Amino acid sequence: MRTEVAIVGAGPAGLLLAHLLAADGVDSVVVETRSKAYVAARIRAGILEHSSVELLRSAGLGANIDAHGDEHRGIYLQWPGERHHLDFVDLVGRSVWVYGQTQVQADLHAAAEAAGRQVVYEAQDVALHDLESERPFVTFTDATGAEQRLDADVVVGCDGSFGPSRSAVPEAKRETWERVYPYSWLGILADVPPSTDELIYAWHPDGFAMHSMRSATVSRLYLQVPNGTDVADWSDDRIWEALSTRLGASQEGWELRTGAITEKSVLPMRSFVQQPMRYGRLFLAGDAAHIVPPTGAKGLNLAIADVALLAPALVSLLRKHDATLADAYSETALRRVWRCEHFSWWMTSMLHQSGDAFDAQLQLSQLRWVTSSTAGAAGLAENYAGLPLGF
Repeated sequence: MRTEVAIVGAGPAGLLLAHLLAADGVDSVVVETRSKAYVAARIRAGILEHSSVELLRSAGLGANIDAHGDEHRGIYLQWPGERHHLDFVDLVGRSVWVYGQTQVQADLHAAAEAAGRQVVYEAQDVALHDLESERPFVTFTDATGAEQRLDADVVVGCDGSFGPSRSAVPEAKRETWERVYPYSWLGILADVPPSTDELIYAWHPDGFAMHSMRSATVSRLYLQVPNGTDVADWSDDRIWEALSTRLGASQEGWELRTGAITEKSVLPMRSFVQQPMRYGRLFLAGDAAHIVPPTGAKGLNLAIADVALLAPALVSLLRKHDATLADAYSETALRRVWRCEHFSWWMTSMLHQSGDAFDAQLQLSQLRWVTSSTAGAAGLAENYAGLPLGF
């Protein structure tokens, strides 16, 4: 097999990159270790930044967002007895959209099928070779058991934390930073209309809680839990009771709606960056290069921002033989990565219980400042709604 760009990973980053490259006449083949059904069903992020929506629209992928997405002007921050709304549009002129990663994935897959782009699912033993040469290649075993070789001019790793791309960068050529947080999120999907018009981020002595949504009939909610929590220890009744307490169901005029829980999972919290995001003819994008805790809603948006930088860089490299943008890709992308890493850490540290009483008072002080200072609120809004692509 031969292509111009071999893309490892068929999540949103990989499929969006293939879509953007195709718009400029650059061929690609996407190789994915999981099945198509597995990739399509993964429950992940649900918030799109303003700039992510604008990019998807400009790429012809915005129709379903406009038809089925839910535009939000801001979020609520709360602690016991107080709930405050931050209006991003008033503060910085930018909104966010509730539109789940599963829906983004479905839109990208439909576009790939309509265009006849090649996506190979259920590839095993994926390995990257000759990355420092001008003729790198990828080998794998396909779903029939046949060994395959995919020759390319460039390889792009969009295969997340556990794919082969990240580790294909020699240890001597990479630097990594990681922070593992001492808590996790217990997340649920529930067939119940949301109890709020916009997301609620709640600080509580029992631990953080968050009320999000996926649609007018499906709610997405989270609870801070200790690392190593077994989801089997949390009955539906226990979950709803904890959510009701932490989200302030006793507040006058507000009630938490409860219903059938359809999915439960525990998500460990960590921050991770590997740099550079390029090694020879290998480029990394999305979770293959960086992980953020989900508190700041940055994971999917960072992947989109990476791809928005990388696509024109590869077009220029392969079509014009101009390596300027490709050579600058890692440094330019990492500028935004570290900004989002800091914002995600800041949101996480402000809202989660560490067990330290002094920390708790600092958190409350910070929450009061953010919700009472225009400057503080604008800083949160600018980062949450998203800095312009290319920042």
